[in-house]
Amino acid sequence: GRGVMPSTVCSVEDVLNMGYVIAGEEVTSTLKVQNTSTVTLQYSLQLDSLSPTRDKDQQRIPSFTTSSLQGIEIVGTQNYNGLSVFSVFPTEGEIVAGESHDFIVTFSPDHDSLYYSDCLTVVLFGKKIAHVIHLKGAARAHPMFVEGGVPLDVPVESLAVTPPVSLQEALKGGNVLPLHYKTGMKSILLVLEYIEGESSPVPATTELKVGAMQAAKKKVKFSFDSLPLLRQKGFALDSGKGTVERGQVKRISVSWVPPADFHVSD
Repeated sequence: GRGVMPSTVCSVEDVLNMGYVIAGEEVTSTLKVQNTSTVTLQYSLQLDSLSPTRDKDQQRIPSFTTSSLQGIEIVGTQNYNGLSVFSVFPTEGEIVAGESHDFIVTFSPDHDSLYYSDCLTVVLFGKKIAHVIHLKGAARAHPMFVEGGVPLDVPVESLAVTPPVSLQEALKGGNVLPLHYKTGMKSILLVLEYIEGESSPVPATTELKVGAMQAAKKKVKFSFDSLPLLRQKGFALDSGKGTVERGQVKRISVSWVPPADFHVSD
């Protein structure tokens, strides 16, 4: 007899990011697995969210409570309707030596969240793990999304409902940069750390990303309010308003130099 090691090549390594999808809609992606060995391979594809031990695995303290950094939750947000957020087809079969199979991964979120995630494992002969792929995706109610700043939430959803903050209440809390789009107010925290030196001042900088999903029917318009007030406090934007083409992302630089009457202890 002759022993042969099964070997495969996958078109996706480590992470398959499905990007942003409008809540209630779905998007698909294809991954290809090629059999590079000389024998026919029996395969099965398994999702961690469908694992029979998942309930037991969840009986632990969430990782974000034990560290200042956000923990990585392999199985993230799940659909309210009880259906799988991610699905794959086909889930089992054979790949003849030298041939390849296409697998369709579907992402179908039913509500707004940035933390949809799962883990897809390709198993050969029911026991040999050939590939482990982390699936990620995000959903918004509107075809526009904004990224940047320090996360204000955690990767595990709570049953609590946070009421939206009005513009007047937000402005009372300090230097707030309202960015309006049809879904209303969402808080984004930007941290700018200015280091005082003897030479000419170098502004502290960070950036926001404003994007439009492929599902957008036309380019998306955006604008920032209260810019004169922000300028008085030393903040500046390289773009106060603009448009984003569908499928594109626009980077907006935000900078800060303390005004003359600013005290370091403030």
